[in-house]
Order: sequence, then structure tokens, then C-alpha cells
Amino acid sequence: MSRQEIRIETADGMADASLIMASDAVPSAGVIIFMDAFGVRPALEQIAERIAADGYAVLVPDLFYRGGRFGPFDARTGFKDEASATLIRAAMGSTTQAMTAKDTASFIGALAGHGVTGPMAVVGYCMGGARAINATAAHPERMVAAASFHGGNLANDAPDSPQRNAANIKARIYVGAAGVDGSFPPEQAGKLAQAFRAAEVDHVIENYVGMAHGWCVPDHTAFDAQGADRHFARLRTLFAETLRG
Repeated sequence: MSRQEIRIETADGMADASLIMASDAVPSAGVIIFMDAFGVRPALEQIAERIAADGYAVLVPDLFYRGGRFGPFDARTGFKDEASATLIRAAMGSTTQAMTAKDTASFIGALAGHGVTGPMAVVGYCMGGARAINATAAHPERMVAAASFHGGNLANDAPDSPQRNAANIKARIYVGAAGVDGSFPPEQAGKLAQAFRAAEVDHVIENYVGMAHGWCVPDHTAFDAQGADRHFARLRTLFAETLRG
């Protein structure tokens, strides 16, 4: 497995990122992983490595770079410590959906600059889920797929809620929802599905019964190995049909 620590120039500064590939040979297709609130860390890089093993260049950028060095924090303890919880909430509140959508142009450019010439996809976890869908809407010329896992607020009343951008989406969308998740309740799932169908977006919204918010990420208290394997199987199919298709 090849792993590089790189810096990406954006319109607002320099973002640190991990670039992971199965070997030194650069694949033609790329995947961007949007982190959860705890930052770029080994747990996310483990996910990236498993995706890269299927033949993709995987980029894991720090979405909170505007605030300087951030964490990373262990998902098991990040919100239990008052000091780290304050930092995490501040970073989440100061990094908007529009910022991440804009940054995605630089992330696409970074993959292209390292030799990725083909289509790209984005996967987001927790807060990264909504950002993945919105980023795909903002960059339809290169993004062919997006996946959200235990993403929150995917169809609320906020002006930057993903369902509002459904008409701009050309990619295939997969949403994996935790069985019971207050950040993405059934009424939001219905609202998102309605928006996608009205805009003729190719999509799947799947409910992972028995899984709790955070089940995909190995350092999360909710991590479930069987559920994580199921999420990788869905990603493998999604990417095989879009990045290779």
C-alpha cells in the first residue's frame, strides 16, 4: 500500500491530506473521503486503504484546515472531554457546506495532479455525508458517484441542505442510514427520496437496521464489523458500476 502526506492549495489556504493507493502505479479513477467531525486519522485511513485495494486512488483531506492544525481526536473520547468537544464543535460550526463544495475543486485538482485521469467519486461519514452529496452537485463534470454513511441533516430546512441541490446532481447517490439516528430521522429520508425522484437522480437510500450512528468507522463506539463489511460491499458495487463502468 502506497501512502503519501500531501498539501493541497485551495482558495483559502493549504489543506493537509493523505493520498492512498494500492501501489505506486496511479489508478485512473479516484475517490475522495470526507471525514467525520474527529478529523483525518488512522481509522479513516483504514477505510481508505480498503477502498484503494480495489484499484482507486483515495484522497482523505482535512476539511477543517482553515482553523489550523486540528486533532485528530479519537471518536470514542472526542465529545467526552470538554476541551476537545469545544474544539470539535467550533470547527464544525465554522466550516460550511459551501466551503467544502468550493474546496472540492482543489481536491479534484490534487488527484488529477497526481495522475488520476478518469472519473471520481466522494464518500462522506457523519458530517461528511451531506457534504459529499452537495460536492457532487457542485462538480457534476467530474463526480460520477457519492455515498453518505450515517450522514446527518440530509434533508432539513437549512438553505444548504442536500435535497435543495437535487436538480444539479448528475451522479449516482447512495445513502446508508443508521437504523435509528436522530440526525437523519424517517421524515428526512422521505423528503430526500422525494427530492431525488423529482429530479430524476439515480439513488438508493438504505436503512441499516440495528446499526447506530458511526457504525462504519473503526474507532467509533458504535462500530460494528458486520455492518462495516456491508457498507464496503455497497461501495464496491457503486464504484464498480460508476468509476469502472
